[in-house]
Amino acid sequence: MGADIATVTAVPGTALGIASFGYAFGEDQDVAKVAADFVDDPERVLKWGYRTFHRAAAGVTGTDLAREAAQQALDRAGLTADALDLVIVATTDMPEYSYWDAASALARELKIERTQTLWLNEGCGAGVGGLFYAASTLALRPEADTALFVVVNRVSEFHRNRMNVINTVLSDAAVAVVLRRDHDGTRWLASEQFTDPEYSDLLRLDFGGAVQPLPPIGWTAAEAPSAYDQVREQFAGDPAKLRKFIGERYTRLVEVVEAAAARAGVDRRDIDHVIYLNDVPASVAAVAGPLGVPVERTNADIALDHGHMGGADQLISLGLQIERGELAPGDLVALCGISTGRWAATLIRV
Repeated sequence: MGADIATVTAVPGTALGIASFGYAFGEDQDVAKVAADFVDDPERVLKWGYRTFHRAAAGVTGTDLAREAAQQALDRAGLTADALDLVIVATTDMPEYSYWDAASALARELKIERTQTLWLNEGCGAGVGGLFYAASTLALRPEADTALFVVVNRVSEFHRNRMNVINTVLSDAAVAVVLRRDHDGTRWLASEQFTDPEYSDLLRLDFGGAVQPLPPIGWTAAEAPSAYDQVREQFAGDPAKLRKFIGERYTRLVEVVEAAAARAGVDRRDIDHVIYLNDVPASVAAVAGPLGVPVERTNADIALDHGHMGGADQLISLGLQIERGELAPGDLVALCGISTGRWAATLIRV
């Protein structure tokens, strides 16, 4: 499959389940009304089909969204923060500060005096693959039984144009789940992910890090190249490699879902629902179709009301669909996603 294969399945005699969900969203924005504020060709954006997205107010940070979602999840689980044995935070946009830890910052916001934390920065698949780290940590710590996993996307509009990165509208939101050992409902079954390092630079932003701390003089996000420009640049002069990348995008998602199903000891044909990134409906269908799942049993429609919330897409969709009764007890759900060069899948039994 590729390098860096990472798989975890439930430890015999134990079970890990999602006890509660919590959410935080930026302010609702009508795509049709504001598209012209972001791009010169709003019709291109409107063709994607998104109705609304979430844009956090000025001064609202990713940590603010994470705290709101986390507190809601704790309240719904009937827990206080001091009950947590592990806090994991995944961020999928620029961090708020350099030399800083988003997971530690959230723990402080929740007034936790001491706990284990982990900060993930694995892109848009972090909400899927991050469940692996929660499961594996609890599996190796028999005295621990409760984890908080938060995924937050807060777009830095200085660095990115919300409507000119990929064929989605980038959105601000956070989702939090309380994970508990031996919890009966919404059970985690298995996770699998792998990385192909060849694609690690596809969405790279060339400034802001140690190599080039400052942007070019006069640079603005309005002039930033889209991901498709970066893809064309990377594969310039080698159409065979470009065709290979395009073909592998979806086939590897099917591959990683099948691998997770095998690890969980279930048949891929038994998958009832597929939840992918909040991509355009055609892309969601391209993932679900080969798995035998109709688009009606995906996140294709819910995506159009939320936009692409980075790594928070899948867990938000999972939670909202459960709350709406669109997922029934016993349903087998495949969460899957792509980060830069990384494919990930997690199977959930509702």
